[in-house]
Amino acid sequence: MSSYIRKPHVAGYFYPKDPIRLTEMIEKLLPSKAPIPKKAIAVISPHAGYVYSGYVAAETIANVLIPRDLIILGPNHTGLGAPLSIMAEGVWITPFGEIPINEELAQKILEKSRYLENDSLAHIGEHSIEVQLPIIQYFRRDVTLVPIVVGTKNLEKLNDLANAITNAVKEYGRDVLLISSTDFTHYEPNKVAYEKDSYVIEAILKLDPVEMLERVIKKEVSMCGVMPTFVVLSSAIQLGATKAELVRYMTSGDITGDTSQVVGYSGIIII
Repeated sequence: MSSYIRKPHVAGYFYPKDPIRLTEMIEKLLPSKAPIPKKAIAVISPHAGYVYSGYVAAETIANVLIPRDLIILGPNHTGLGAPLSIMAEGVWITPFGEIPINEELAQKILEKSRYLENDSLAHIGEHSIEVQLPIIQYFRRDVTLVPIVVGTKNLEKLNDLANAITNAVKEYGRDVLLISSTDFTHYEPNKVAYEKDSYVIEAILKLDPVEMLERVIKKEVSMCGVMPTFVVLSSAIQLGATKAELVRYMTSGDITGDTSQVVGYSGIIII
């Protein structure tokens, strides 16, 4: 695959495309009292338009010491590309500038997985990874990225990917932050969304990816990034995670006032 320049797909739609307006918006989304950031192994963060999920995403990222190297996993909303798609070379563009793909780390993951494919097609129109980037860049501009789109529910393949990430990060030998990009319940009444999401979050906070998956299935929770979260949580545990902390939970109803059909957003740090 030739080196690919991934241009913004939802700038001007999910978040401002003008860097000054984008900076102003992110600053308004941040909590009034700046948190003390801590070192983390992984983060779970939402990916809707900033007006809806930005408060959760911004506060979550503000609580983390951001290392130079990031691995971000998101779900496949477009249906394009391979079931497990890594973009192993190239550059991502945001209103704040370029983010190079960490080719060394990406190649290590690719080599250690039996199922992961080097494929840019799944990434072209997929917003779940893109919307994480400007908020991260607000805090640190010199980051590198390994983007992975997860479009399969096959547990063998998901466990294989988790193992590949774990082994690659260990071999890489430098601090890496794993990020799962996910929203939680979609388009249900606020009370239902809160109950379902709390049930799932409880399993995440116990660091139990299998229990999380079982609860999502049992309650039919429309959590779009459950599979990326399964992989990130599994890998984080293998990398030594000992606890998870809920930073914030909101629904779109908290913003719009319409509680009849909401989407749930959760920010979680795994350390």
